Amino acid sequence: MRAIVLDRDQVTVRDDHPLPILADGEVLVRVMRAGICETDLQLIRGYMGFRGVLGHEFVGLAESGPFAGRRVVGEINCSCWKCETCLAGRPTHCPHRSVIGILNHDGAFADVVAVPQRNLHVVPDSVPTDLAVFTEPLAAAFQIPAQLSLHREDRIVLLGDGRLGNLCAQVLARLCDRVLVIGKHTEKLAILRQLGLETCLLENQPRERLADVVVDCTGSESGLPTALQLVRPRGTIVLKTTVAGTQTMPWAPIVIDEIRVVGSRCGPFDRALAALEQNEVQIQPLISNRFELSNGLAALERAQSKDVLKVLLDVDA
Repeated sequence: MRAIVLDRDQVTVRDDHPLPILADGEVLVRVMRAGICETDLQLIRGYMGFRGVLGHEFVGLAESGPFAGRRVVGEINCSCWKCETCLAGRPTHCPHRSVIGILNHDGAFADVVAVPQRNLHVVPDSVPTDLAVFTEPLAAAFQIPAQLSLHREDRIVLLGDGRLGNLCAQVLARLCDRVLVIGKHTEKLAILRQLGLETCLLENQPRERLADVVVDCTGSESGLPTALQLVRPRGTIVLKTTVAGTQTMPWAPIVIDEIRVVGSRCGPFDRALAALEQNEVQIQPLISNRFELSNGLAALERAQSKDVLKVLLDVDA
């Protein structure tokens, strides 16, 4: 089959990659559309030491199981559901898990991907495939209100004007009246303003530390230090950024100001699909480019451009 494969820091597009060998409970999903995200780019730079087929944002047709022939999206954590962590209701943190396209499991930048049946969700008929491919990052955005008790009057600052930052801002703006997005790119901030959000360039960021919550979606090691310049004492910083390499910074400000730091990763797919079905978020402005799978190297290169939001792969083209 065709696949975009990472081996160390080398990415190749192959047409002879072996088909997945199904584990117990897995089904094959024939990929229709896939999205390139910041995590894919960080994997290429060495994050997680991953080797294999990239890609974890996808829509496809289930080839077997109860959803056979239907469009599906899939949660990315492949958990054992037997260990103490899983049985305690924390399967996304299963110590034995693999993660599609990220950890010990081939991903969706391929003709087919193996996915546990219990991870699959049927895409509502009214949701176009191009929008459904955003289910995974949108679910990650909805993880923030799932973790925090937010109030309408909270001051929210969101750092990062990219694809995930845009989705998080849209989700939070439905819950809180004061959401400010700080970014580096005039064009991306303009898209957010068209959606009714308040924005400012990084060099014009507020000097006062008034934010109740700061969300780091920068994809940069500078995100957390910047967040500490904006969050109030006893405020909360939500970290969405994962970057390759080692980050160092002084921890004393976190202790002195009693800052709560919350890691935030995968979120509820059912809530994301409902939001797409009910048009709660605007997705179309995020789609910058699309490429066929065979042109995957160009797609990955394009996704690294500063002016780009989301690059899609038309796998079934």
